[in-house]
Amino acid sequence: MVETVRSARRWWALGALVASVLVVGLDGTVINVALPTLARELDAGNEQLLWISGGYLLAFSVAMLPVGRLGDRLGHRRVLTAGVALFGAASLAGAFTGSAGGVIAVRTAMGLGAAMIMPVSMALLSRIFPAAEVPRAIAVWTAAAALGMPAGPVVGGWLLNHFWWGSVFLFNVPVAAAALLAGALLLPADGPRARTRTAPFDWAGALLGTVGTTALVYGTILVPADGWTSPAVLGPLAAAALLLVIFVRRQRRAAEPLVDLALFADRRFSWGTLTAVFGNFAVMGILFVVPQYLEAVQGYDAFGTGLRVLPLIGGLMVSAALSEGLVPRIGARAVVPAGLVLLAAGVFLGTRAAPDSGYGFTAFWLSVVGVGFGLVIVPSTSLVMAAIPEERTGVGTSVLETLQQVGGVLGVAALGSLLSAGYLARIDVTALPGPAAATARDSVTGAAAVATELHDTALLSSAHGAFVHGMELVLVASGATALLTAVLAVVFLPGRAARPGRAAEPVAV
Repeated sequence: MVETVRSARRWWALGALVASVLVVGLDGTVINVALPTLARELDAGNEQLLWISGGYLLAFSVAMLPVGRLGDRLGHRRVLTAGVALFGAASLAGAFTGSAGGVIAVRTAMGLGAAMIMPVSMALLSRIFPAAEVPRAIAVWTAAAALGMPAGPVVGGWLLNHFWWGSVFLFNVPVAAAALLAGALLLPADGPRARTRTAPFDWAGALLGTVGTTALVYGTILVPADGWTSPAVLGPLAAAALLLVIFVRRQRRAAEPLVDLALFADRRFSWGTLTAVFGNFAVMGILFVVPQYLEAVQGYDAFGTGLRVLPLIGGLMVSAALSEGLVPRIGARAVVPAGLVLLAAGVFLGTRAAPDSGYGFTAFWLSVVGVGFGLVIVPSTSLVMAAIPEERTGVGTSVLETLQQVGGVLGVAALGSLLSAGYLARIDVTALPGPAAATARDSVTGAAAVATELHDTALLSSAHGAFVHGMELVLVASGATALLTAVLAVVFLPGRAARPGRAAEPVAV
């Protein structure tokens, strides 16, 4: 029997994990505000800029499944430490690279490091905390991961205002160093179970899953530029469908699968994963359009925009704390649908936004969305964690994280197409010459540049109204997704009578 860990030590250990996931969350968005600077300083074209963002996303998405299995085999702390070290070393290299190709390579390595951090850090939660404290730990972990998304532009904007472009990479290095030191001092050592090898690693399955997911994410990344009907998009998506079907069939027969399909027979795992993925999808739609609305329509800079998205995180933190007490009393089947309905209500409130809406209204509906999201994501993740056997925590959490990541990529592509369609349906460029009209139709930012050059207030008003119309379509789709998921959650999520999760003792730290 393993001795229970002292409470204070457990929470310090959680701090080490929070430092790791926070730097990953920050880096997912901090680079966005640096893209114009990179284009200017490194002479990077649009395609290179796409892959500075896309290379990170691609590596992050495709590596998590094999990493989860490796974490179970080699040890969670060992894999996490390697991931943080890789992330920090790649960040240091990125700060001093001199070409767009070098930045793409660095960002890809950082994506691989991030893939080694996220699922394994979540898997460690159930080793550090007793079952009763896992939901609270998940709430803190989730808030840290979510905080990085809106905080990225704040940090990036401040760094670019004061230092050279390499500072957006160099910023990660001391954070990674602190996470490495805290992990070495506070995280539990990998025990004999983690080092046991009972069957050969499924390299063929890893190859199928990696190539299939790569094709899926690659094709999706091209959607905003090429459209859904482009052969450049349809080819990779068709290849992805074929490869992933073969991958699933292989996982059914593998002695030590990368994805344990038997987990999906447990309703806690399958429906907890589904509600987490679709709740995350709705919030990703908001985080995709709201920063653009605040910056391009309402005129805030990147730093101010990041600050003004923080009410969503504040709502998340409040409801994450509330869910810890609500779930034991009324059950996840009541809390999660209520959270989804509240999330949808906030999103539908957001559809009433206008180009000249005051920030107070935006802060209010973002707070409502955050409260709803916290009531969804924490109980859903706790259900998933409770369903995963102790020896497969890496595999289980990597499945959840991969589905959320790929779902986010697909969601942004789909919602981005919806935003573009709504914008193009309303923008009026009939009075503009050909090149200026093309620039204005390309984006609201391009339209603002043309309007400023031509002193055309009518064009600026049209572009702002068109963007808000597109944003409304995105928010309606996100809200409808949340409501549909709420119905499914009421029907399929297990009630309080569901069999209890594993009562594994926390390991000594």
